[in-house]
Amino acid sequence: MKYEDLLHRCFRCGYCKLTDDYDDFNCPPHLKYRFESFSPGGRLWLTQAWLKGDVPTSERFEQILYSCTLCANCVKHCIFPFNDDIVNILVAAREAVVETGTLPPPVRDYFKALQVYGNPYKEPPEKRGDWARDLSVPVYDGQDYLLYIGCVGSYDERGQKIARAVARVLRQVGVSCGILGGEELCDGNEVQALGEAWLFESLARKNMELFKSRGVRKIITLDPHAFNAFSRDYRKLGADWEVYHYTQILAEKIDSLVPMMKACPATVVYHDPCYLGRHNGIYEAPRQILAALPGITFAEMAASRDNALCCGGGGGNFFTDILGGGKESSARLRIVQAKDAGADIVAVCCPQCAKMLEDAWKAEDPEQRLEILDIAELIARGLQ
Repeated sequence: MKYEDLLHRCFRCGYCKLTDDYDDFNCPPHLKYRFESFSPGGRLWLTQAWLKGDVPTSERFEQILYSCTLCANCVKHCIFPFNDDIVNILVAAREAVVETGTLPPPVRDYFKALQVYGNPYKEPPEKRGDWARDLSVPVYDGQDYLLYIGCVGSYDERGQKIARAVARVLRQVGVSCGILGGEELCDGNEVQALGEAWLFESLARKNMELFKSRGVRKIITLDPHAFNAFSRDYRKLGADWEVYHYTQILAEKIDSLVPMMKACPATVVYHDPCYLGRHNGIYEAPRQILAALPGITFAEMAASRDNALCCGGGGGNFFTDILGGGKESSARLRIVQAKDAGADIVAVCCPQCAKMLEDAWKAEDPEQRLEILDIAELIARGLQ
């Protein structure tokens, strides 16, 4: 297994559990189950025992391994020199499990859907562009940017609403972009996170060939997960394009947007997506937008930026739900944090986060006046 030589360097010191205020350890599986085996250190030691044959492959072992959301909170708190590889170690462990051929059924079904349908929703590829049917969004044909939507934005009802809002706002500020529609392929970020290295590379190579054939040089992504794959993992395979999350583009255009907007008074908190924040260091662009919106009072939740609590959907859990829900789920706890901050609106910029937090709000307290809105949806509301 790759990184096997690093496993013994985790001494289970517990330092990764110490947040800035020495209160809650923002690890979604550990918050829910409270067992040491569900903590980063416990999981690494368990993986080492599995590799040595001291622990057999079992449903419980796979639950512990795949419940990790790869949120990288532990990476930010680990004091040892190998901390940047903690996520890589866990992905490599999943690759080793994939090689055994024994997989949790939800993971197996996810891979099968990707191989058969090209997306986890088991929908026809030609429906990928249906979200834009009445928006007059052009097909990519040499525009400045390719607007890449991804599987969630293309097929999920909540994601489609966000995709439409992003497309409208980009058009409002005159950004030249087009979409691939039915030609678009899955970016593969979750495929890699779940350990199917061969399938990920296959998807990556196909995307790279497609983008090259269409002359794509600059990409705007809807989803931080696609942003992560395109800007980091594809580069290891030779990709050399420019990649932007849509908030980076809108942050540059916000001064021209604000005069067009009406004030929408509300207290807004921002939820940092793991794949935009901790994985890629983009914290300011979304906040710059929110701080500029007329009528908005911007507040921070107790856990934010490097220490933000994951929505629970990362690492493939959005599709597999191996971590599961419940009162102690990180998404439910995030809603509590938003309420404690006095929020009227939780602003997100990831369709997976939007879905996870909206479902959590409905489960936690649907009677409470709270909205989960993507930043583009907030802007679009002010433009109406």
